[in-house]
Amino acid sequence: MAATPQEILRIERDIVNVLKNIYDPEIPVNIYDLGLIYEIDVEPGGKPSISMTLTAPTCPVAEQLVEDVKQQVGKVNGVTEVEVNLTFDPPWDRSMISEEALLELGLL
Repeated sequence: MAATPQEILRIERDIVNVLKNIYDPEIPVNIYDLGLIYEIDVEPGGKPSISMTLTAPTCPVAEQLVEDVKQQVGKVNGVTEVEVNLTFDPPWDRSMISEEALLELGLL
């Protein structure tokens, strides 16, 4: 059964909340506020497609971080399957960090 537009919005909000509980192992900021999540697109069947990046292409925990995103987002009520697309276009840089995270890191 296809999710309603309201249900899709709720799923997207819940996904963002989950992503705010996953932290980059090298920087004490969650991956959402760090700017590593480029896009969250939830299809009506409850299948989110998440485009994300890493702070560096050589990140030693890349596979684990992607797997953690899949597992945690998969627990969101209404999610049937999770697709995570890792990209480096555009490359991550400090300008992608949220203002809240910059304050937390003492960079503002």
